[in-house]
Amino acid sequence: SARGTANFADRVTNEVRELFEQRGGSLYDPQVTQAEHALQSAALAEREGAGDAVIVASLLHDVGHLLLDEHCGQTDFLAQDHDHETVGSEWLQRRFEPSLAEAVRLHVAAKRYLCATEPGYWEALSPASKRSLELQGGVFSKEEAKLWAQQPHAEEAINIRRWDDMAKVAGVSTPPLEHFLCKVRALVSNAQA
Repeated sequence: SARGTANFADRVTNEVRELFEQRGGSLYDPQVTQAEHALQSAALAEREGAGDAVIVASLLHDVGHLLLDEHCGQTDFLAQDHDHETVGSEWLQRRFEPSLAEAVRLHVAAKRYLCATEPGYWEALSPASKRSLELQGGVFSKEEAKLWAQQPHAEEAINIRRWDDMAKVAGVSTPPLEHFLCKVRALVSNAQA
């Protein structure tokens, strides 16, 4: 029913808001909080003219870190890989269209792909990003990269990864969370329709 869909959209929007309120203030890296990183990613996607699903995927690409309460303040944050992209993707899949969840699931592997295919990409990664790359399986071989790029939503994942890489700047002004929550709500409604 329309009312059921509206209630579900409200519930998901509130879940996202609460996750950011409760855990978004934790550090993503020494420069930015999880919330700042997410908002910068979404703002970059919006500025480049991405569709709403990709903007929301950019906002929520690290929702798995929030759900797992993983952050840079923990001494073991980079000691092991808790597969935040899978945790996040599974959470998103129950709330949004599958393509959005899939782009989020692929955003970690997109780093492995870009390291294999783009000269200078690995060199530009932060030390923390290089460390997590090793935990995530390292650089793809040429054959792995070729196969990976053929998957549906690989292109969106690459874009999300690029915005992810750029969204680590202290003090950058972005639209507030509420600006993006309108898109979150609309996308939940569409997925349920």
